[in-house]
Amino acid sequence: MMMDAFSLRLHRRDLLTGCFCKIPSMQNIEVLARSRLDCLVLDAEHGPFDRNSLDQALMITRAMGKPAIVRPQTAAPEHILAALDSGADALLLPHIRTADEAAEAARKARFGPGGRGFAGHTRSADLGRRTMAQHLDLSAQQVCVIAQIEDAEALAHLDSIASVAGIDALFIGRIDLTISLGLRDAKAPAVLDACERIIAAAVKAGKPVGLFTPDLAELPRWRDQGASLFLLGSDQGFLQQGADQLLRDVSAKLTA
Repeated sequence: MMMDAFSLRLHRRDLLTGCFCKIPSMQNIEVLARSRLDCLVLDAEHGPFDRNSLDQALMITRAMGKPAIVRPQTAAPEHILAALDSGADALLLPHIRTADEAAEAARKARFGPGGRGFAGHTRSADLGRRTMAQHLDLSAQQVCVIAQIEDAEALAHLDSIASVAGIDALFIGRIDLTISLGLRDAKAPAVLDACERIIAAAVKAGKPVGLFTPDLAELPRWRDQGASLFLLGSDQGFLQQGADQLLRDVSAKLTA
């Protein structure tokens, strides 16, 4: 039911907010799973998650009813399989640059000829409590594949990527996109134009689209254009911000 609800809300383009988990601390993930965020992103691309820590993290999120997106190290089949077998609700696949890459990733995330390997006792299969038919049907309904657009090369293929069957949504990796464009400012006009083009391609294809934005004041702009999934902040950032705020509060009290 949890996964059905996330898939439904994503495709319905409800406003969804989440954060990145970059620290493979099960206690931190437990705390964030108790938050009112709509989802968590377990970031194995930029965080030191291995197969075991990713499995433990997904055990916690599923037990607590918090939808979890996994951003694997790459869109390679073995990384896709590990995340899905452990119980990921969705995949955020990095560096999708062409329709062919998108189609291959979508195929590897689903059961069928040349696709995801089947095992009946994984967490995603309810540890063997589902029949093969049930697992196949539920996986087809529940698994969401999100293509992350973060390379300048992808901008020439937006319509074809967005139209790939099996790609449920697009996501803008804004910081990498900035660097790929040869820039250092995520608010540079060329970056903002690229973001608008990606959102427009998703909307044209009838697909949800999300993004990371470093400035929350921009949220109404992107929401009005059609974005519905916002992944904002990270566990690392929350810890740093909390510590910095504590020092500011201490300083204010002592200098008042």
